Amino acid sequence: MNQIYCFGHRQPDTDSIASVIGYADFKNRSEPGRYVPARCGEINAESRFMLERYGVAAPVFVPTVEPTLSDIAYKPVFAVPEDVPTVDVATLMAKEGIRNVVITDAEGKPAGMIGEHALAIACIGTLHRAALSVTPVPIGTFARVLCADVLVSAHPILEGRVYIAIDALHVTLAKMTEKDIAVVGDNEPAQLELVSAGIAALIIAEGAPVGSRVIAAAQQRRVSVLSTKLDAFGVGRMINLSLPAREVMEANVPVLACTETIAHARQVVAGSMFRAACVVSPEGKLRGILTRTTLLDDVRRQVVLLDHNEASQAVPGIEEADVVEIIDHHRLGAITTLRPIRFFNDPVGATSTIIAMKYRQAGLAPSREIAGILLCGILSDTLSLRMSTTTHQDTKAVKYLAGIAGEDPEKLGVTLLEQGMDLSGVPLDLLLSRDTKIFTLSEKCVQIAQVMVPAFTWNRARDEAITTALEKARTEAGATLSLALFTNVLENASDLYGAGDTTLLHQLFGEPQPARLPGVMSRKKDFLPWLGEKLRRAGRA
Repeated sequence: MNQIYCFGHRQPDTDSIASVIGYADFKNRSEPGRYVPARCGEINAESRFMLERYGVAAPVFVPTVEPTLSDIAYKPVFAVPEDVPTVDVATLMAKEGIRNVVITDAEGKPAGMIGEHALAIACIGTLHRAALSVTPVPIGTFARVLCADVLVSAHPILEGRVYIAIDALHVTLAKMTEKDIAVVGDNEPAQLELVSAGIAALIIAEGAPVGSRVIAAAQQRRVSVLSTKLDAFGVGRMINLSLPAREVMEANVPVLACTETIAHARQVVAGSMFRAACVVSPEGKLRGILTRTTLLDDVRRQVVLLDHNEASQAVPGIEEADVVEIIDHHRLGAITTLRPIRFFNDPVGATSTIIAMKYRQAGLAPSREIAGILLCGILSDTLSLRMSTTTHQDTKAVKYLAGIAGEDPEKLGVTLLEQGMDLSGVPLDLLLSRDTKIFTLSEKCVQIAQVMVPAFTWNRARDEAITTALEKARTEAGATLSLALFTNVLENASDLYGAGDTTLLHQLFGEPQPARLPGVMSRKKDFLPWLGEKLRRAGRA
């Protein structure tokens, strides 16, 4: 089951947090576990108070929805331990029709890869070696590789050089030690003499008969004897393929963490000689194989956007995601989707009101905890139903939710306001970034922050610092203007500060700053339309 992430805007306020939790709960009533409340920004003090009051977990933190390697459904992985004979790797590749096999260490972590290139090197390498050799290998494995019968098993492990007895016998014997292996054909005198020399093993090639005298001598001298139908050349070739995979594998295979982005993975795979990469879990264990074919699949995370509908306010990576639904109460912004989607936009005071309406329309009742969360979302965004954006639907939703949550809306609203206006010890830069949104107005990028203050004396004591912080924020965002509303609920007004082109600021707001804006409480309803009209007029001037 593909999960769908519910996101509010980048700098989530209480309504944003409440609505993603509430909507995920609502949708999971019919599709349990599919919808995940998420956030891409920090939770403010007011929202933390709300979550703690009702014992609800915070939305999961997801910094970006750009697809990562963990979003890919991997096919079964063909991987073998590093001590497996190379011939088994080649057999697996031929049987399954695959080009690469991952070699893992004792902990299951990728140590290298054997592909067509590595096998070619293993086969060609035989032609350039002065002598064949065997690394430590169990005699049973050695016999299996050579398709041989073990007639005498004197040594459980074989290792050493391998000689094919084609020279004069005394020449071959002069080279051999007790660890070495000889390959001989249908020549019983040579077989006996090699056994008498006390070598490690004797391989009888081409299915030649092995007499009882040879068997008895081998048992007495503790010489292993194997019989195979392969000729001497075939034995030499297969001995080379008996090498453990670690001796043949190429260790420079790319390894990617499952948290890496797909965009980065495409670059890695394209530059790899294997045209593939290993994907590992956080513990470093093999999770899957990434190939060019795998990367052709369209992998996108499915998301629902709540409390916003503009790309500039959405979770980073939204252009790589599949937006399946939008629920909002703001103006329409510029965002595109891959296909037609459900879009619900209602100019009520809070997105939490819309979610509460959905419960009632569906004949469902939220739990006390969810009702309390949604109630806080509405009271926060409407300043306890005092904002100019408040509608009769918000009022009805508050009454409905308060009854379920067992709350006095007036008292809860005051408590939320106190939590939201607790500015003590908060750096100014952080305060301005808590509730900041970016808009495109008259082809100008405008950044607007809003801060609720207990009295205008708080911001007036910091006039110069606020202007400096706004200029810094404007530069970092690349905005034309960076504005901040310091809103006082009791006085039903806001003080406006700005940074940017001084001529444009003077044309819009006059002098000096801050400009007092009576009746401006809502950024989206009171201030934004007013500012948009002023910018249009300034553009025509």
